[in-house]
Amino acid sequence: DYDESSFQEKEANKIEECFPFKDTPTKTWINIDGVHQLDIIEKIGKHFDLHPLLLEDIVHTEQRPKMEDFDKYIFVVLKMLDYDDTKHQIKTEQLSLILGLNYVISFQETEGDVFNGVRERIRNGKGSIRKMHSDYLIYALIDSIVDHHFVIMEKLGEKIADIEDELVSNPNMATVQAIHNLKREMIFLRKSVWPLRELVNNLEKSESKLINKATLRFISNVYDHTIQIIDIVETYRDMLSGMLDIYLSS
Repeated sequence: DYDESSFQEKEANKIEECFPFKDTPTKTWINIDGVHQLDIIEKIGKHFDLHPLLLEDIVHTEQRPKMEDFDKYIFVVLKMLDYDDTKHQIKTEQLSLILGLNYVISFQETEGDVFNGVRERIRNGKGSIRKMHSDYLIYALIDSIVDHHFVIMEKLGEKIADIEDELVSNPNMATVQAIHNLKREMIFLRKSVWPLRELVNNLEKSESKLINKATLRFISNVYDHTIQIIDIVETYRDMLSGMLDIYLSS
């Protein structure tokens, strides 16, 4: 809970501890790890007057990224991606966000996320985040998710470079398998980023009174980043197809 001059952070033992923050003039970020405790989800829904279908979307974690304007609040659902260095593959979880007048509620499937940078900016009062409204917070969370795609793309780029070296020096069936695995990752990323681009575009064009004009230019910047990620994915896909041709020629 914060504004320009104050800040407090705590871990709630009961969900009811979060309820008084609904109507405070300060901005509040309520983050919930785990979406399968239905009693907690129902209590939040009742107190914050959330639509029952929205609560179902939070619990059922196979949703396509989307944005819905409920007038008094905006509901956003999207995928948060990370790269598993031990399994060498992309892992994903659903993130649901609710933007209210002075609050943001985030629902994660598990503990751990890509929001440490946002937390530090709030704690230390760095940048504009504590001066802005709650719509800037939801922008910052989505921006962190989009920016983390670049981290994933960098790691996949390194793997592609390693396979290219292998193609020249010692191509074998394991090389082909690695190429096919990476192509599957690219298909997965493409299916993830295209809906994300659409979601950010809808946010940018939203006429909701909850999104201020000052925040729109930041959202526009996130949209540009989604386009860049799509371009990188397409480039990597072309490279991998070319690498298969090189292997067959070898």
